[in-house]
Amino acid sequence: MVRLVMILLGVDYLRTRWRSLRLVGCVSLLLGIFVFIDALDSALYFPITPFAFLLLLEGLATLAVAWTGMGGQRTLRYVKGIAFATAAALILIGHEHGNFILSMIFGTLFFADGLLQIVSAKVVRYRTWRLAMIGGAVEIALAIFFYQPYPTHYVGTVPYCLGLGLIFGGWNMILLSTRVRRLASNPAVAANGGLAANASPADAGLAAASELAASRVIAHEWDGPPAADEAALTVHVWTPVGSAKSEARRQPIVDRYIAAVDRNGVISTGHAALESPEGIYISLYPGVEIDRSPDDFARLLRATRENDVPGLFQPDYATESKAWCPSTVQVRIRNYDPVRLRRFWDTYRQDTTYNLTHRNCSSSVSRALEAAIEGASARVWGGLGGWRPFLRVITTPELWVAAQVRKRAATMAWTPGLTLDYARALSMLADPRPSGWVKMARLAVRRMVRSSQQWREEARHAHVAEDTAPRTVRE
Repeated sequence: MVRLVMILLGVDYLRTRWRSLRLVGCVSLLLGIFVFIDALDSALYFPITPFAFLLLLEGLATLAVAWTGMGGQRTLRYVKGIAFATAAALILIGHEHGNFILSMIFGTLFFADGLLQIVSAKVVRYRTWRLAMIGGAVEIALAIFFYQPYPTHYVGTVPYCLGLGLIFGGWNMILLSTRVRRLASNPAVAANGGLAANASPADAGLAAASELAASRVIAHEWDGPPAADEAALTVHVWTPVGSAKSEARRQPIVDRYIAAVDRNGVISTGHAALESPEGIYISLYPGVEIDRSPDDFARLLRATRENDVPGLFQPDYATESKAWCPSTVQVRIRNYDPVRLRRFWDTYRQDTTYNLTHRNCSSSVSRALEAAIEGASARVWGGLGGWRPFLRVITTPELWVAAQVRKRAATMAWTPGLTLDYARALSMLADPRPSGWVKMARLAVRRMVRSSQQWREEARHAHVAEDTAPRTVRE
């Protein structure tokens, strides 16, 4: 999440606030440690009942406005609302049953995530796979802690989770403040082929030009995705099922995020590409077709040098779609920086190496997307001043979704399915939509205006009908 915040807000915005970030992080870290230690015995100072009511209120409020979202945003709001309301109900039920169920839920989530991280790191073997395995082992240890009743017989489940959340959140804030303190550019983008940390004056001038190019963003919110005739960055995704040569065997989750297998046993992993109105097209493909038979597929998953093959970049979308098929899904983003994208592309295309899990089409698109939207939130909300842009970013649910997708891709591999989810989440952050309450209020006002106009029109027609109706004369 630290890298995403750095990408969305930009180093310039965060560098001037590093002291405040560190102070808030230290306070959150210490408060989390206090809450966690307080939960180790049965005498809780933590106000559990008021917290449950706040959680329930937030869940119900989210469900009340969830219908105003669009696509994945609507689904995310429903999931969040149901999760918060369910957790609050279990807390209010209390006693052994509610606390036990909560502990089992949290334990299972930690266990599943830790086990998946360990297995994927062992299979893929990317550069920091050993550290990822240690992190997965820590998650499994936390799962065991939640599963067993010691020392409070599940009474401290909620304070445990809140304490861990404050601890990890505080640590991330401290880490963020440390990274942005003396940076000249964003390492999250520089590591992907962007501007180096020791930027030259010419690079600094290019960055200034980039800010001017992005100054066309004047809105704080948009009601929906870009129109068909509106200039926007486009992420093309060919899903595994949609790009299979023949009818695919349906395998939920697997054929969405990993690969699809058709009736002939041929594996399709899908594809991803990025296109900009300025003529940039990023679509990396192996120069020689890789044998993706089930026997060799496990070996090819390793992100090691022996699996590197020569690759090639497709010239444009029209050529690629004509030779293959049109993309299955498109995600369009209006708030991007064409100059930063061009700088990334000029550096990235110098290396045409292709690796199925380490440097593939999806990872290329995701890195290019991060370079293109650097500072997007600062451009949108920078005029609000102070800490409001930072608060708007960290309170947007899509930030958590994007962070989880990025973490999963970093510990496994970027796939077209993960890139699609990542692009959708980032589109909500770069082109923010109105909050549910604001949108619901707008819809209510519009309905009131339409109802008022309809009533006036009906009254006018009734009055005209009354004036034109034949009258009988009494004798």
